[in-house]
Amino acid sequence: MLNKEIISTAIPTLNLQDTAARALELMNEFHVSELPVVENDLYQGLVFENDLTDMDDDQQLLQSIVDHFSKVTVHAHTHFIEAIQAANEYHLSVVPVTEKDGEYVGVISAVDLLLQLGRLTGASEPGAVIVLEMEQRSFSFSEISKLVETNDAQITQLNTYWDNSTDTFFVTLKINKFEISDIIATFQRYDYQIKYFLEKNSTKMSYAAIMTI
Repeated sequence: MLNKEIISTAIPTLNLQDTAARALELMNEFHVSELPVVENDLYQGLVFENDLTDMDDDQQLLQSIVDHFSKVTVHAHTHFIEAIQAANEYHLSVVPVTEKDGEYVGVISAVDLLLQLGRLTGASEPGAVIVLEMEQRSFSFSEISKLVETNDAQITQLNTYWDNSTDTFFVTLKINKFEISDIIATFQRYDYQIKYFLEKNSTKMSYAAIMTI
């Protein structure tokens, strides 16, 4: 699934003429810690709640703290795994989505990302999740399955996705046990690139549960 396909239409945007008070009001209303700032349909960056509360005057305009905006964004036409990576790395409650020219498309909420990840990985089934990144020609189900089984585990679900814009192939595995450090070590020993993994003990709110190697 592409980022543009899970855009949230409920989350509002800010503009440079909005005040800090207005931004904080919207963040509180929509239960987010940051919001995108958009001017003439172009993405200006994310403004964070902490930066707003540090301002001396809540009537100060957002244009006065442009230097504090985060420029983090994901492309509309890449796989939503990239949005998960951005959310995890920058601890975001919303992930901005743009076109290559900087045109603002929308945001993906933390809740929606977790729901999509759950659907992809069969979250109702017990077990851990591993996401591998590789070249498509290197994909071998039999080899991957063998490496998992050597650690007394089995693959209960497997999904693949090829991002043709980056020529990247993702393999998402659901494993029938929660402790997977031995499986991770085996994949690394065989030079597999592990994009993320999710274990039973990784239950911290939002994307801190998705561990980046």
